[in-house]
Amino acid sequence: MNNTTRLTSLDEQAVEYIAVGAAVLGTGGGGDPHVGKLMALEAIRKYGPVAIVQLEYLGDEGLIVPVSMIGAPTVMLEKIPSAQQLTKPLDLLEKELGRPVTAVMPIEVGGGNSLVPVLAAAQRGIPLVDADAMGRAFPESQMVTFHLEGIPCSPVTMADERGNTALLHTIDGVWEERLARALTVEMGGSASICDYPLTGAEAKRSAIGGTLSLAYDIGRTLFEAKQQKLNPVQELLTQLDGYALFHGKAVDIRRRMDGGFTRGEAVFEGTGADKGRSLRLFFQNEFLLATVEDEPVAITPDLITLLDQDTGMPVTTENLKYGARVTVAGLRCDAKWRTAKGIETAGPRYFGYDLDYVPVETLAAKGGAAE
Repeated sequence: MNNTTRLTSLDEQAVEYIAVGAAVLGTGGGGDPHVGKLMALEAIRKYGPVAIVQLEYLGDEGLIVPVSMIGAPTVMLEKIPSAQQLTKPLDLLEKELGRPVTAVMPIEVGGGNSLVPVLAAAQRGIPLVDADAMGRAFPESQMVTFHLEGIPCSPVTMADERGNTALLHTIDGVWEERLARALTVEMGGSASICDYPLTGAEAKRSAIGGTLSLAYDIGRTLFEAKQQKLNPVQELLTQLDGYALFHGKAVDIRRRMDGGFTRGEAVFEGTGADKGRSLRLFFQNEFLLATVEDEPVAITPDLITLLDQDTGMPVTTENLKYGARVTVAGLRCDAKWRTAKGIETAGPRYFGYDLDYVPVETLAAKGGAAE
């Protein structure tokens, strides 16, 4: 994936671009990008632009904390968090560690969660790191590069909209996911959370840098393609070295709330060059597996994203509607996810799909990519 921007601050225009770009990278999940955008815009209007710091400029001893929302994206549409809800976990974490947070960061570059930390950064007057721990969005807490590097997830702090807070010390990210997810359900299906507090040195080693800048570039590409009357899907896939896997219309969508996740599948009837074929898309908050006539064309941890055929704008799991005409696109994941531990943590067999991971470019070379 190619990006040339290195953000130094976030203003309202940057938020507009990032909201769109992060939804493309978010593979359908990470929270609603419109909600995240509204929250970030309000924070910037109230407190002013937020400073952005690149990974290499972090002090090695600084305390860097991811701030995000946990829960089902469909619930977050109805329970928009306040700045107080997002800063309460930071307050509790600082109290537990006995030191101040020097910068915050997104845990994932997906949908609303890319912009959730903007509220905390603006309210606290601290920088936002141009990085995340996934390079996309994933549904579970241990599915982060920090876990792959063996960085402890604890202490973990959470808050809900009522003012309840929680402090967890778990033995690893898998247990954090189990306990925090259960607590999230009791908190009404969504909660704010800070986990994997780490030093600047650890962030430099383990985070995926430049992902907010990449999201910015993606959003700008889509907006400029519209202004210049270019094909937005083609412009975006060229920028990201991506693959058009299928062109189709949504004819069946099944979503359900299950264990704090939005789970389900969608079926697309082919259009254009794909007429007469069908694609099936499986998701757990995020799109995880796409098959055409039961043959995989993209598999987690590679990115699967839905793009509106006319505008190129991303379509999330909770906003996908019957009749939507989309291009199903595949993008390569970060190299960290293609390691043995990465595939074990977020590959197809973890999610119960009885198949081995095959890179999207290999599947495309076999004829899986549409023209």
